[in-house]
Amino acid sequence: MRRIHLATLFAIVLALAFPALAQTTTWEIDRAHSSAQFAVRHFGVSTVRGTFTNITGAILIDDKNIANSSVDVTIDATTVNTQNGQRDNHLKSADFFDVEKHPTLTFKSKKVEKAGAGRLKVAGDLTLHGVTKEVVLDVEGPTPPFNTGRMGIKRGATATARLNRRDFGLVWGGLVEGVAMVGDEISITIELELNAPRAAASSL
Repeated sequence: MRRIHLATLFAIVLALAFPALAQTTTWEIDRAHSSAQFAVRHFGVSTVRGTFTNITGAILIDDKNIANSSVDVTIDATTVNTQNGQRDNHLKSADFFDVEKHPTLTFKSKKVEKAGAGRLKVAGDLTLHGVTKEVVLDVEGPTPPFNTGRMGIKRGATATARLNRRDFGLVWGGLVEGVAMVGDEISITIELELNAPRAAASSL
């Protein structure tokens, strides 16, 4: 008997188990189980980490032709949390995010392409502090659809990127003996849990 490649077998099982989701589907971001983290060096001796917790938007996934997929995400800048109230207030001020004028960060994709097994590269426009620049997200996922039962059908993905804060007008902070008080490079990690639209889930 001719052997079936494991990936092919998985694709067949997936299509049979989730017929409504084996095509182009727009997935909604689960706000309760998604977050964005950032990390930046402080005086070059430690790393300060923070999170944003209110992420909304939708991810269109075309499993048959991933190039047709798209990402539209909004992050609430007012939710910034570094486990230090004084620092959080400073980050919300005009020295950094200036949340009164720019309460959100947004990312809208322009190109989605495969980058190896289970990985994607997503290029798009990031708007931060009122400045829009193109960035590329390295994405692990999306995972195959998973039927959680009561909580519906879900998928997940992790996106990472590095950017220079000064490109977005975040220039506060000087030098102490030649060492930057706040590093210029920021590492970003976005953890997304996605919910299938109710119409697709109910048809399973």
